[in-house]
Amino acid sequence: MVDAALEYAALGWPVCRGAQPNREGPRSCTCDRLGCPAPGVHPISAAWAMEASTDPDTIRRWWSATPEANIILPTGRVFDVLDVPTSAGVMAMAQMDRAGLTLGPVAVLDSERYLFFVATRSPIDEDEWWSCRLDCFPETVEDMPGLRWHCRDSYIPAPPSLLPSGRTVEWIRSPYGRSTPVHLPDPIAMLDILADVCGPTS
Repeated sequence: MVDAALEYAALGWPVCRGAQPNREGPRSCTCDRLGCPAPGVHPISAAWAMEASTDPDTIRRWWSATPEANIILPTGRVFDVLDVPTSAGVMAMAQMDRAGLTLGPVAVLDSERYLFFVATRSPIDEDEWWSCRLDCFPETVEDMPGLRWHCRDSYIPAPPSLLPSGRTVEWIRSPYGRSTPVHLPDPIAMLDILADVCGPTS
Protein backbone atom coordinates (compact mmCIF):
# COMPACT_ATOMS: atom_id res chain seq x y z
CA MET A 1 0.00 0.00 0.00
CA VAL A 2 2.76 2.44 0.87
CA ASP A 3 4.40 1.91 -2.53
CA ALA A 4 1.12 2.69 -4.31
CA ALA A 5 0.53 5.74 -2.11
CA LEU A 6 4.02 7.02 -2.92
CA GLU A 7 3.40 6.52 -6.64
CA TYR A 8 0.24 8.65 -6.45
CA ALA A 9 2.14 11.32 -4.54
CA ALA A 10 4.80 11.32 -7.26
CA LEU A 11 2.04 12.16 -9.75
CA GLY A 12 1.15 15.17 -7.59
CA TRP A 13 -1.99 13.48 -6.25
CA PRO A 14 -2.51 14.04 -2.48
CA VAL A 15 -3.34 10.88 -0.53
CA CYS A 16 -4.62 10.02 2.92
CA ARG A 17 -5.15 6.78 4.79
CA GLY A 18 -8.42 4.92 4.51
CA ALA A 19 -10.20 2.53 6.84
CA GLN A 20 -10.17 -1.19 6.09
CA PRO A 21 -12.90 -3.80 5.82
CA ASN A 22 -13.07 -5.73 9.09
CA ARG A 23 -13.46 -9.47 8.54
CA GLU A 24 -12.85 -10.65 12.09
CA GLY A 25 -14.72 -8.34 14.45
CA PRO A 26 -18.45 -7.74 14.85
CA ARG A 27 -18.30 -4.58 12.72
CA SER A 28 -17.81 -4.44 8.96
CA CYS A 29 -15.23 -1.63 9.12
CA THR A 30 -12.19 -0.81 11.23
CA CYS A 31 -13.61 2.65 12.01
CA ASP A 32 -15.52 3.47 15.19
CA ARG A 33 -18.77 4.20 13.37
CA LEU A 34 -21.55 1.78 14.26
CA GLY A 35 -23.24 0.56 11.08
CA CYS A 36 -20.66 2.18 8.79
CA PRO A 37 -22.37 2.65 5.39
CA ALA A 38 -19.11 2.54 3.43
CA PRO A 39 -16.83 -0.08 5.05
CA GLY A 40 -13.19 0.38 4.15
CA VAL A 41 -13.72 3.12 1.56
CA HIS A 42 -13.54 6.27 3.65
CA PRO A 43 -10.68 8.13 5.38
CA ILE A 44 -9.46 7.13 8.83
CA SER A 45 -9.35 10.71 10.02
CA ALA A 46 -12.19 13.24 10.09
CA ALA A 47 -9.52 15.82 9.22
CA TRP A 48 -8.64 14.04 5.97
CA ALA A 49 -9.18 17.16 3.83
CA MET A 50 -6.46 19.02 5.70
CA GLU A 51 -4.16 16.04 6.21
CA ALA A 52 -4.00 14.75 2.62
CA SER A 53 -0.40 15.03 1.47
CA THR A 54 2.12 14.34 -1.28
CA ASP A 55 5.07 14.43 1.13
CA PRO A 56 6.93 11.10 0.93
CA ASP A 57 8.14 11.20 4.54
CA THR A 58 4.62 11.83 5.83
CA ILE A 59 3.24 9.01 3.69
CA ARG A 60 5.88 6.54 4.85
CA ARG A 61 5.18 7.47 8.47
CA TRP A 62 1.43 6.97 8.03
CA TRP A 63 1.70 3.55 6.39
CA SER A 64 4.45 2.45 8.77
CA ALA A 65 1.91 2.89 11.56
CA THR A 66 -0.96 1.26 9.61
CA PRO A 67 0.58 -0.74 6.75
CA GLU A 68 -2.70 -2.25 5.55
CA ALA A 69 -4.63 1.03 5.46
CA ASN A 70 -6.49 1.65 2.22
CA ILE A 71 -5.59 4.63 0.04
CA ILE A 72 -7.99 7.55 -0.31
CA LEU A 73 -7.64 10.19 -3.03
CA PRO A 74 -9.36 13.53 -2.35
CA THR A 75 -11.17 14.95 -5.38
CA GLY A 76 -11.66 18.55 -6.46
CA ARG A 77 -7.94 19.35 -6.21
CA VAL A 78 -5.97 17.80 -9.06
CA PHE A 79 -8.90 15.95 -10.60
CA ASP A 80 -12.61 15.24 -10.28
CA VAL A 81 -14.15 11.79 -10.74
CA LEU A 82 -17.32 10.95 -12.66
CA ASP A 83 -18.72 7.79 -11.10
CA VAL A 84 -21.26 5.64 -12.97
CA PRO A 85 -22.65 2.08 -12.83
CA THR A 86 -20.45 -0.46 -14.63
CA SER A 87 -22.93 -1.09 -17.44
CA ALA A 88 -23.09 2.64 -18.18
CA GLY A 89 -19.30 2.91 -17.96
CA VAL A 90 -18.77 0.16 -20.54
CA MET A 91 -21.21 1.81 -22.96
CA ALA A 92 -19.68 5.23 -22.34
CA MET A 93 -16.15 4.02 -23.08
CA ALA A 94 -17.32 2.55 -26.40
CA GLN A 95 -19.07 5.83 -27.32
CA MET A 96 -16.05 7.90 -26.31
CA ASP A 97 -13.81 5.72 -28.46
CA ARG A 98 -16.12 6.19 -31.47
CA ALA A 99 -16.23 9.95 -30.82
CA GLY A 100 -12.44 10.14 -30.69
CA LEU A 101 -12.35 11.39 -27.10
CA THR A 102 -9.10 10.70 -25.25
CA LEU A 103 -9.82 9.06 -21.93
CA GLY A 104 -7.92 9.76 -18.74
CA PRO A 105 -7.46 7.18 -15.97
CA VAL A 106 -10.42 4.87 -15.33
CA ALA A 107 -10.82 2.58 -12.30
CA VAL A 108 -13.42 -0.04 -11.42
CA LEU A 109 -14.92 -0.36 -7.96
CA ASP A 110 -15.99 -3.91 -7.09
CA SER A 111 -17.25 -4.57 -10.65
CA GLU A 112 -20.14 -2.24 -9.83
CA ARG A 113 -18.89 1.29 -10.52
CA TYR A 114 -16.63 2.87 -13.13
CA LEU A 115 -14.60 5.89 -11.98
CA PHE A 116 -13.61 8.31 -14.76
CA PHE A 117 -10.86 10.76 -13.78
CA VAL A 118 -11.36 14.20 -15.36
CA ALA A 119 -9.95 17.70 -15.03
CA THR A 120 -11.20 19.47 -11.93
CA ARG A 121 -13.55 22.41 -12.35
CA SER A 122 -12.41 25.99 -12.12
CA PRO A 123 -13.63 28.02 -9.09
CA ILE A 124 -15.86 30.00 -11.47
CA ASP A 125 -17.90 26.86 -12.14
CA GLU A 126 -17.97 25.68 -8.54
CA ASP A 127 -21.55 26.64 -7.69
CA GLU A 128 -22.93 24.81 -10.73
CA TRP A 129 -22.22 21.36 -9.28
CA TRP A 130 -22.66 19.56 -6.00
CA SER A 131 -20.19 18.18 -3.51
CA CYS A 132 -20.69 14.65 -2.27
CA ARG A 133 -19.22 12.08 0.09
CA LEU A 134 -18.84 8.36 -0.44
CA ASP A 135 -21.28 7.55 2.37
CA CYS A 136 -23.87 10.17 1.37
CA PHE A 137 -24.57 10.21 -2.35
CA PRO A 138 -26.78 13.09 -3.52
CA GLU A 139 -29.26 11.36 -5.78
CA THR A 140 -30.64 14.71 -6.81
CA VAL A 141 -30.41 14.57 -10.59
CA GLU A 142 -33.41 12.56 -11.65
CA ASP A 143 -32.53 12.77 -15.33
CA MET A 144 -29.20 11.01 -14.74
CA PRO A 145 -29.80 8.20 -12.23
CA GLY A 146 -26.63 6.66 -10.90
CA LEU A 147 -24.29 9.43 -12.08
CA ARG A 148 -22.18 10.89 -9.28
CA TRP A 149 -19.67 13.72 -9.59
CA HIS A 150 -16.94 13.55 -6.95
CA CYS A 151 -15.56 17.05 -6.63
CA ARG A 152 -14.75 19.35 -3.73
CA ASP A 153 -15.26 17.77 -0.29
CA SER A 154 -15.33 14.26 -1.72
CA TYR A 155 -12.91 11.38 -2.28
CA ILE A 156 -12.56 7.96 -3.85
CA PRO A 157 -10.71 4.79 -2.81
CA ALA A 158 -7.68 4.17 -5.01
CA PRO A 159 -6.22 0.94 -6.34
CA PRO A 160 -5.22 -1.42 -4.75
CA SER A 161 -7.54 -0.65 -1.81
CA LEU A 162 -9.31 -3.68 -0.37
CA LEU A 163 -13.12 -3.78 -0.52
CA PRO A 164 -15.56 -5.65 1.78
CA SER A 165 -16.17 -8.19 -1.01
CA GLY A 166 -12.51 -9.23 -0.84
CA ARG A 167 -11.79 -7.64 -4.21
CA THR A 168 -9.56 -4.64 -4.71
CA VAL A 169 -10.12 -1.39 -6.56
CA GLU A 170 -8.45 -1.85 -9.95
CA TRP A 171 -7.27 0.28 -12.85
CA ILE A 172 -8.86 -0.25 -16.25
CA ARG A 173 -6.78 2.60 -17.66
CA SER A 174 -3.80 3.28 -15.45
CA PRO A 175 -2.39 6.79 -14.89
CA TYR A 176 1.14 5.40 -15.19
CA GLY A 177 3.37 5.04 -18.22
CA ARG A 178 1.79 7.80 -20.25
CA SER A 179 1.94 11.58 -20.04
CA THR A 180 3.28 13.51 -17.08
CA PRO A 181 1.29 15.30 -15.87
CA VAL A 182 -1.45 12.72 -16.34
CA HIS A 183 -3.92 13.58 -19.11
CA LEU A 184 -7.25 14.59 -17.56
CA PRO A 185 -10.03 15.16 -20.10
CA ASP A 186 -12.60 17.94 -20.08
CA PRO A 187 -15.42 16.82 -17.76
CA ILE A 188 -18.12 18.59 -19.77
CA ALA A 189 -17.37 16.65 -22.95
CA MET A 190 -17.45 13.38 -21.02
CA LEU A 191 -20.52 14.39 -19.05
CA ASP A 192 -22.60 14.59 -22.23
CA ILE A 193 -21.90 10.93 -23.00
CA LEU A 194 -22.18 9.73 -19.38
CA ALA A 195 -25.46 11.57 -18.90
CA ASP A 196 -26.80 9.94 -22.05
CA VAL A 197 -25.92 6.39 -21.00
CA CYS A 198 -27.18 7.04 -17.46
CA GLY A 199 -30.45 8.55 -18.66
CA PRO A 200 -33.82 7.01 -17.71
CA THR A 201 -34.85 4.07 -19.85
CA SER A 202 -38.60 4.43 -19.33
